[in-house]
Amino acid sequence: MKLFVCGGAGFIGSTFVRQRMREHGDEVVVLDKLTYAGREENLRDVAGEPGFRFFRGAIEDPVAVVGVIEDCRPEAIVNFAAETHVDRSIAAPDAFVETHALGTYVLLEAAREHGLRYLQVSTDEVYGSIEQGTFTEDSPLRPSSPYSATKTGADLLVQSYFHTYELPAVICRGSNNYGPYQYPEKLIPLMILNAIHGDPLPVYGDGMQVRNWIHATDFSRAIGHVLEHGRAGEAYNAGGPDEQTNIDVVKRIVELTGADESQIEHVTDRPGHDRRYSLSSEKVRALGWTPKVRFQDGLEETVEWYRENGWWWEPIRSGDYREYYERQYGRALS
Repeated sequence: MKLFVCGGAGFIGSTFVRQRMREHGDEVVVLDKLTYAGREENLRDVAGEPGFRFFRGAIEDPVAVVGVIEDCRPEAIVNFAAETHVDRSIAAPDAFVETHALGTYVLLEAAREHGLRYLQVSTDEVYGSIEQGTFTEDSPLRPSSPYSATKTGADLLVQSYFHTYELPAVICRGSNNYGPYQYPEKLIPLMILNAIHGDPLPVYGDGMQVRNWIHATDFSRAIGHVLEHGRAGEAYNAGGPDEQTNIDVVKRIVELTGADESQIEHVTDRPGHDRRYSLSSEKVRALGWTPKVRFQDGLEETVEWYRENGWWWEPIRSGDYREYYERQYGRALS
């Protein structure tokens, strides 16, 4: 296929791009605004390959979106473009509204005008928290943060375009992703890099929040299955094979990095922090997908990747991220 991947320079988007080009021989056109978490370095492995093109631009800019489509003539749009960090949405929700609501609208209009298939990449957070059991695609949407609320709004807009205009659109919702190239504001890379540098490991509240972890390569394969085999108008959940509390994840990272548990520091919990996420993946499994990476194996490989790829994260820890970290946690990095 020839794919128009929006947000393809981000963590999961770049994982999907590499996977589709290497394993499926797809041609890929990427549009990315290159905000703090979208980096051309994430795509350097494929940047020179035939069938790859990159454009810098925002999905909320219809001129940029339509220009890429008319120039490259893709078959489908896959939308990863998003503001992704809950903490940032609490501090400054305006960017989340603009990207998730307006940006999704612009892409849907472009898909409708040019007769393209459309896949919206979404999140388990649209369902809110669940104390027991798992969410299915029929569970009510009860978002808890500006991040998840705007992602929910985008999902509903996608479904409205199917019902109103018969746009061949699908949604794929993933649980907590982890793996290489993830920006270090997120739990796992934050803890890995802080542990390596001897910095405190800030854990929200008691650390007993439960997350259903999925490796980014597994989620990317689920997205591919939904794009190829999913039924238009439907949403599909893709959850990982293992659940872990945040504190257990942090303690395992301490072991893997040779850090000390005394570095763990419990900090004031995030406002409205969801206690537990869990997704049932039976619907996407019926399309032939199953996760391949168990969490313990994937975490070990992820720690090793960050150890060996300082070229990727050193510019981040020496740049604007340091200011963000100090605002968020009230202390400077070493």
